[in-house]
Amino acid sequence: MAELSTVARPYAEALFSAARDDKAGLPAWADLIGELAHVAAQPDVREAMSDPRLGDAQRAELFTGLIQAQLPQAVRNFIELLVANDRLLLLPIIAKQFVALQNHHEGTAQAEITSAFELSDAQVKELVDALETKFGLKLKPSVTVDKSLIGGVRVAVGDQVLDTSVQAQLARLRDTLAA
Repeated sequence: MAELSTVARPYAEALFSAARDDKAGLPAWADLIGELAHVAAQPDVREAMSDPRLGDAQRAELFTGLIQAQLPQAVRNFIELLVANDRLLLLPIIAKQFVALQNHHEGTAQAEITSAFELSDAQVKELVDALETKFGLKLKPSVTVDKSLIGGVRVAVGDQVLDTSVQAQLARLRDTLAA
């Protein structure tokens, strides 16, 4: 997978550079790139884009026709470039890297919070405030529920993971007893 992210990186950086200079703003571009990535990730679309009977112009036209949003000319050109270089199916990876570049530019980070139980808005805010102090970044939380944690939360910010779940504590206890 590292190879695909390496191939996708120059496209994400070029797209970010164009988006940063555009008057629409980074959030609008991030939404649009997210929609492109969502469409490109669909199995039917992946299959159609891999069809050898279609030419580059047909692939680009078919793909842009699937997008609900109005596409600026710069995005149409980007899609045509991806199709010409046979990189259209990398859009989900490009979008992920685009968001990472946007977060770095804004001094923010994505916080993937997994809880054993549903968290209220107040609980999420309190947790995010404590995490922002710890990491020194403005965090954008994404909360999911995973009952297998038994209790507690697992937080991933970039490549750092804080796991205070009961499941993790039991695993540490098991490892200690087995040693």
